[in-house]
Amino acid sequence: MATSTLPARQDTPRRSSIALKVIMAISGLYLVFFVLFHMYGNLKLFAGQAAFDEYAHHLRTMFMPILPHSGFLWVFRLTLLVAVVAHVWAALQLTGRAHAARKDRYVVKRTVRATLASRTMRWGGLALAIFIVWHLLHFTIAKINVNSSYSDADLMVGGHESPFLLTFAAFSTWWMTLIYLLAMVALGMHLRHGIYSSIQTLGGTSTKKANRTANLVSIALALVIAVGFAVPPLAIVLGIIGK
Repeated sequence: MATSTLPARQDTPRRSSIALKVIMAISGLYLVFFVLFHMYGNLKLFAGQAAFDEYAHHLRTMFMPILPHSGFLWVFRLTLLVAVVAHVWAALQLTGRAHAARKDRYVVKRTVRATLASRTMRWGGLALAIFIVWHLLHFTIAKINVNSSYSDADLMVGGHESPFLLTFAAFSTWWMTLIYLLAMVALGMHLRHGIYSSIQTLGGTSTKKANRTANLVSIALALVIAVGFAVPPLAIVLGIIGK
């Protein structure tokens, strides 16, 4: 008896889009875990120079001698790179498919709200990508001193660069703090929409109660992370945190 495989073939693009959304959701939630961990570390600035520098040093010696010096950091960075590439790739694929699907006015009218939300996510994501590149150059790769009031020698303690002093010098500069705070606004908006979308993709909004909970969780996490990141630089520029 002859059978048709046409419905299965028609369903393939939809299944592929679902797979992309799952990849985007899982990679996005992993990145949320990272920013929570990073935010917690930044709050150690309130404990003072010795505590913050010790924390930064501990990250480089974690799991030694099983791993070499800075081995944990490089493994973590590699997983983050994989997550970022997967997240961006899935986002670009889904964006391309969404544009291809909007070919008539009826579809455009029905998806105006979704399109506006997507545009916010895309531009916010682009702004965050640019900021992350600068952030890595500033604090990790090149370790750029943006404050002319401090020489490179002023940022050294015992012959080694002090992460606390580098951070303090950076956020003692008002324009650097302003850039950082604007980036945190973009991060908060991105997280609020992204966390909810990830929970939705993974089936966490199937009931009204679950949907309400997912919405509250996404708002709460976005606020905690954005505010948690914003507080230390504000404390530095306002003189609450000192050397």
